[in-house]
Amino acid sequence: MLVAFSVTPLGTGEEVGELVAEAVRVVRESGLPNRTDAMFTTIEGEWDEVMAVVKAATEAVAARAPRVGLVVKADIRPGVTGAMEAKVESVERHLS
Repeated sequence: MLVAFSVTPLGTGEEVGELVAEAVRVVRESGLPNRTDAMFTTIEGEWDEVMAVVKAATEAVAARAPRVGLVVKADIRPGVTGAMEAKVESVERHLS
């Protein structure tokens, strides 16, 4: 499955980059395939392992923020791997 998620610290002021970095650090240390852009971090793996990483990343931010917003979007396709790269490659192929 692919999960795109965004963790937003609330009640900490306008500068949230340092706290968001804590969530991204958890994702990168998980060893799962991942990609971070300006809006979301996407992780690929099995349901339980991906959701455990989302939870741990959220908890890392919650440890330093009084409130946390979480947005999650999932693409659940059993047996499919490499979808994070394949989806982008397909779009790029159609653009060329």
